[in-house]
Amino acid sequence: MDRWMAELAPQLRALDALAVHDGHMTRAAHSLGIPQSSMSRRIHGLEKTLGLTLLIRDGRTVRLTPAAARLAERARDPLHALEAAVDVVAEEADAQHGIVRFGFPLTMGSGRLPTLIAEFHRRAPGIRLQIKQAHGSQLTADLKAGDLDVAVVIPASDTLRHSVIGTQPVLAVVPATHRLAGRKRLRLNELRDEPFIANPMSYNLRQLTETWCRTAGFTPSIAVEITEFATVRELIGRGLGIALLPHDERGTPDTVEIALTPNTYRREIALAWSPTAATPASRRLLRYLREQL
Repeated sequence: MDRWMAELAPQLRALDALAVHDGHMTRAAHSLGIPQSSMSRRIHGLEKTLGLTLLIRDGRTVRLTPAAARLAERARDPLHALEAAVDVVAEEADAQHGIVRFGFPLTMGSGRLPTLIAEFHRRAPGIRLQIKQAHGSQLTADLKAGDLDVAVVIPASDTLRHSVIGTQPVLAVVPATHRLAGRKRLRLNELRDEPFIANPMSYNLRQLTETWCRTAGFTPSIAVEITEFATVRELIGRGLGIALLPHDERGTPDTVEIALTPNTYRREIALAWSPTAATPASRRLLRYLREQL
């Protein structure tokens, strides 16, 4: 046990961080809050302990050997469970204080969720929320890596512990001066000749846009590709194209949201958590969101 706590646990945590950050030694070291030199020493120490080569140099990054990748995957949950157990003991029965690392999608930056966050803070002012907004695949990766405790994710991931809490309708958003702006509903194939503004392909909404359009019989013509959803709406208002987006409470005066028919264009919303969410403060946030969402 002494050797596990003193040597193997930090070494395996370093290997796990390196796997999560795709072999980027600097990023992995930063995620652990240690110098890169310490990161390297931990990996070399683990190689010496195991008698195995764990890394393959590839330019400025490294690649994990197949054995190293398997080891990182198998060690991840026990490491997170150990960290969570220590946190629980350190914050024994204290659901009034602590830090919860919470994430949610870029498309939910307005409306009900920010209202719930504000209400939770009023109820539990001693709990500090570290909030991150990102697209779904990044939030999922952060939960797996233990960099987030709790997150609302779209779509739900079978690789995470989660509860489905609802669905998010996706609408057509067009300029206010568009020929279809007066319509209450439309079919997706009516947009076949329109220029689209979309996120990069790593975003779930972009993937769904491509899939839905192909099912409707056409390939969308992507005029502009951009990461920020608020900027997508700004560009639509300036006539650069149209987009498929969730409803935004804030809206913009130069755009119009139109419902799509049939009513099947929607995404699952899930509340997900990592093994690090075992602290009383994290459990309190989880319980609150389950009751409210």
